[in-house]
Amino acid sequence: MVAIKTNVRWENFQAARETLGKVLHTLQDFYSHSNWVELGYTEPYINLIRPDLPLENLADVNTATCSDCASGTCPNPILPNILKEKKLTSGYMGIFSSAKPKGKCSHGGEGDLTSTTVPRGGINKDERRSDNVAFHTAAVNAAVAASLQLLEDIRLAVGDNDFLRMMGIARSSVVCFVIDTTGSMSDDIDEARAVVYEIIDSKKGTQDEPSEYILVPFNDPSFGPMIRTTDPDKMKKEISKLKATGGGDIPEMCLSGLQLALTGAPALSYIYVFTDAIAKDIALKDTIAALIRRTKSTVSYLMTGASRRRRRSIRAASFDDYKDLALASGGQAIQVSKRQLPEATDIIIDTSTSALVTVLQRARHPGKQETFPFMLDESLQNVTIYITGTSITFTLTNPAGVSQSNTEASGKLGTIKTVGNLRRIRLSADKLTGTWQLNIKSNQPYTLKVTGQSTITFIYDFVESFKGPHPGYAVLSGRPQTGQPATLMVSVMGRKGPSSMTVGNIGLITVSGPEAVSNSTMTDMGNGDILVTVDEVPEGEFVVILKGTDKVSNSEFQRQSTTQMSVSKVNIQAVVDSSVEPGEAFKLPFRVMTQGPGGQYSINARNDRNFPMSYPNSLTLTTGQYTNNTLTITPPASTPSGTDITLTMEAKSSSGVDSNYVVMRLSVVSKVTKHTSERVK
Repeated sequence: MVAIKTNVRWENFQAARETLGKVLHTLQDFYSHSNWVELGYTEPYINLIRPDLPLENLADVNTATCSDCASGTCPNPILPNILKEKKLTSGYMGIFSSAKPKGKCSHGGEGDLTSTTVPRGGINKDERRSDNVAFHTAAVNAAVAASLQLLEDIRLAVGDNDFLRMMGIARSSVVCFVIDTTGSMSDDIDEARAVVYEIIDSKKGTQDEPSEYILVPFNDPSFGPMIRTTDPDKMKKEISKLKATGGGDIPEMCLSGLQLALTGAPALSYIYVFTDAIAKDIALKDTIAALIRRTKSTVSYLMTGASRRRRRSIRAASFDDYKDLALASGGQAIQVSKRQLPEATDIIIDTSTSALVTVLQRARHPGKQETFPFMLDESLQNVTIYITGTSITFTLTNPAGVSQSNTEASGKLGTIKTVGNLRRIRLSADKLTGTWQLNIKSNQPYTLKVTGQSTITFIYDFVESFKGPHPGYAVLSGRPQTGQPATLMVSVMGRKGPSSMTVGNIGLITVSGPEAVSNSTMTDMGNGDILVTVDEVPEGEFVVILKGTDKVSNSEFQRQSTTQMSVSKVNIQAVVDSSVEPGEAFKLPFRVMTQGPGGQYSINARNDRNFPMSYPNSLTLTTGQYTNNTLTITPPASTPSGTDITLTMEAKSSSGVDSNYVVMRLSVVSKVTKHTSERVK
């Protein structure tokens, strides 16, 4: 609770929300795993969330608490004297051992080895059974009431607005600017300022007003701080302060600024990077790619200048690195002259809106002539097509056979605007529904993206199943494994809820490869949640594609995710199970395994606070076997309580061909000393 409230005050909302999930799990488990409801209590135990109130009347280790239940289905095995004296206890759980203190209750269930040790049986109320209906219902009601009590406690402490931000509830997008402030960027800063002013002035008070503004300046060697606000006038004031100074040796700390934005902004944010220089900190590229995959944020670059820069010996950085990251996130890499920049910023206006969806996204490298079909449904509004590349011609054709070529700036189907390497096609409002086609001709690399506004959409996570007393699915914090089925949890939303749409197919498709969609099996989990299993995962980078029918208009639709993913033979695992104390070394166990060739694998770790860390630079892996090791991170003693740390770890084969990553959040919390006689200071 201390960590949650402190993180909210520091505006570390993602860290607060993740901690909240852990806390709620523990809180709800109390009512299922203890004898609270067997003792006759119906209200929540407030002492659990109040550090100034002690946990009282606990059965000590030598006090027997349960009677033997040979059948395992006894209604209430708690001993009469425990019930009479209102002694609080819980069940022992043994995953690897059946041992427990004499006379103690067990958790119970197939996964609990102690449940076969006298006293047998168990007291958990996790599931509704014929022998525990009343206690299960009472535990559920108490857990719900306790959860509401905890949430209300947090809401009163942090206020309504920050509470909603912590919960990730916002009606529109977050707009984030990462701006190069070196000496040559004066014109670019002026244009970024003008765009922010236009967004604020045109959308203030409307449903498309951004829910939050974030600004991250970067220079050389400095970057940051991150400035975030929900107040549009404050953002105007902050961006008006930016001045172009310093720099001089060309490459700048672009990726450090982007890392700060990706770790601080909410997931699914739109991030715009303004720069005229290549990255000096190119070593961060793999970390940035991991953070993009983790957050599913969309990164677009507005690059001025021709990238004729001195190359560093550490790594040959170029504007192509920015193009790679933009494509991986589903963003755009727009290359224009400084004079053209004001014309290229329409894309920011387009995407700083509500209910933005992607209909289609493709990339070709090298370029070739190809026809791309895509489905437009009745719900879509403000449909816009973006094509980036050079030496491109194209023809757009609607379902009725009416066409418009790239030479018609204003035609029967819409308006076309060309600036730098970007072509932006805004379709007319009276567009036809059905299958459209876009034929592109170019021998140079190009990207294609079709977007619109619609409440028919979906969100997803790659997940993995886990066993134990509470089997289920957990979000995968890395790339899915090669040679195994990929599992996704997809949540769909229709115009009038999930029931107003029919899902036809959910699959994986490569952005840069052939159109073949992988087959999948779907299991309806209820409330719009669908468990999807894909047996054969495509080679290379892929995205999720969903097709179905909108029952409201009886029109077919298609939607696509934007963040690219790929499989890996490497698996790296680490779990953060506690907070970190200022000035104390925190040990984080991790393990790495490969299904590919064994040998030396490099280990690389970075944290966004630059706190000192120690870990092995490499591990020797044997195919199919996990190798264990430990990373140590030590926040300085002066680190404020509530600071969150985003830690990224990567394991890479010696050839560099295969790698995988894990992204974790750690909270720095000063140790709380509990006093029974006075409130904690």
